[in-house]
Amino acid sequence: MKIANLTLANNIVLAPMAGISDLPYRRVMKEAGAALVTTEMISAKGLLHDGKRTFELLRTCDEEQPLAAQIFSGDEQSLAEAARIVSPHADVIDINMGCPVKKVIRGGAGAALMQDPAMVGRILSVVRKATERPLTVKIRSGWDSSSVNFLEIGRIAVDEGVDAVTLHPRTRAQGFSGKADWDQISQLKSALTVPVIGSGDIFTPEDGLRMLEQTRCDAIMIGRGGYGNPWLIRRIAAMQNGEQLPHPAPADRLAAARRHLEYFTGYFGEGKALFHMRKHLCWYSRGLAGAAAFRAAVNRTGSVDDLRRQMDSFFLSAPIEENTA
Repeated sequence: MKIANLTLANNIVLAPMAGISDLPYRRVMKEAGAALVTTEMISAKGLLHDGKRTFELLRTCDEEQPLAAQIFSGDEQSLAEAARIVSPHADVIDINMGCPVKKVIRGGAGAALMQDPAMVGRILSVVRKATERPLTVKIRSGWDSSSVNFLEIGRIAVDEGVDAVTLHPRTRAQGFSGKADWDQISQLKSALTVPVIGSGDIFTPEDGLRMLEQTRCDAIMIGRGGYGNPWLIRRIAAMQNGEQLPHPAPADRLAAARRHLEYFTGYFGEGKALFHMRKHLCWYSRGLAGAAAFRAAVNRTGSVDDLRRQMDSFFLSAPIEENTA
């Protein structure tokens, strides 16, 4: 899988997810086999105003390379300048044109741009001139069911020099409800001359393989399906080679959760680690007997040391339930 001059190790990439795709999470997913990991959405205007919290989203390390940085704004000049700022830190620049969150939409960014193809063209034109890094764009089907225009936006992107397009085949109005229309990924792949990355509803290894076979997309993007489940990436890669890997044992989950916690404490300190790891441990424990009681205990925990004890006690004694996915 290639994006312009960047050769990736495989065709499985990690989605940019606000509040999730920070450096510790990306490292865990990179170790699980993700060929390309992506930052959380980074505000172009936050970068221009030299916001400390915004620049923290760009924090990286050698172990997670290659890295894509996703930026967002409704203004072409701020996006162009943001692309210049992030280019020394990232291997790929990605423009968010798919976020359905109201706060982003109100600023004319994210999926709001799907309503204005002319603006899309202007943005991509100036950003393309601002960076020599591979440039990608993430889009949705359209604004709503009456304005499905992903093919038009995809063609504009190619005309303006974008090197790959990611499609999450839901409209902005759908959010994450309903079912992703993978047939739209097939249509986009047939229409474009650059790589197409498919996103949406990949929760099992079988889902990932089916998207690749059904849509003929060049790569797949793992989003919500990877929550607490980095093995999803490794198992998809194994299935492509005709192998079947087992579900992770509780000890495997504990080992991944421990690494995740240590990355958090190392990069951001114990306070932030405790706050963020609570949600991740809720995901790591899914499908295990006693998970509900463990989640309650984790959310009451007041120190990282106590959190470690809770993790060891739970995962080392929990059997896997038969319905584990």
